[in-house]
Amino acid sequence: MSGGQSALGVRHVSKSFDLGKGRTVEAVRDVTFDVEGNSICVLLGPSGCGKSTVLRMMAGLETPTSGEIAIGGRHVDGPGRDRGMVFQAYTSFDWLSVRSNVEFGMKINGVPAAERRERAERFIQLVGLGKFADAYPSQLSGGMRQRVAIARTLANGPEVLLMDEPFGALDAETRWLMQELMIDVAEKTDTTMVIVTHDLEEAIFLADKIVFLSSHPGRVKKEIVPTFKSGRVADKEQLVRLSGYSDLEGELMHMMREEGRGHE
Repeated sequence: MSGGQSALGVRHVSKSFDLGKGRTVEAVRDVTFDVEGNSICVLLGPSGCGKSTVLRMMAGLETPTSGEIAIGGRHVDGPGRDRGMVFQAYTSFDWLSVRSNVEFGMKINGVPAAERRERAERFIQLVGLGKFADAYPSQLSGGMRQRVAIARTLANGPEVLLMDEPFGALDAETRWLMQELMIDVAEKTDTTMVIVTHDLEEAIFLADKIVFLSSHPGRVKKEIVPTFKSGRVADKEQLVRLSGYSDLEGELMHMMREEGRGHE
């Protein structure tokens, strides 16, 4: 859980895309919020609200039209080793074993072999793939392949882990287990996380803070801290039984409907 100090700051960020022939489209407008250190921040909102655009600007894959993003007080002006990105699509190398996949980024960054092996082993165990360290991606389920991507990203030691709909392609049971895995990872590492989702239950379960973005162009409609959880909750059965869960789910559903009606 966060100690309250900001690890990532988004300040008055707007982004427009050039469509050619003098036309532009504004994706997000004047977005400002903070992500506290060692916390999970979830970006939530209706389809097309610019959640992924904000995440890509955090990653340095897109440049804000105006405004600034800073990690630990350092201006983001491109990709950097202080951030790691996990996408919805599986990104493992099919010709490498799980262990070699997890070591890959460290090898590129010049980490000595013994240290690579030690760190890879730590994160392979953390994501529950110890028995599959010598397996290849084609031998793994979708959820297991996504665990490889998470382990590889964490092994590089990012300050901030960015995840764009990371469980969207998984079946319901696997998605639920992966969400619980991320709670466990958050508790066992000092990594700050920003996760994009459109799933209300996932957002409530994972988030220390929810930043709800309005429909296009995306603006911060509301920041919500789910205090009814009194910290992080280890399993979803416990979550849905807590007093306050239904109220927050209803509030988020209302905002989703409200934004949808306002932009039909």
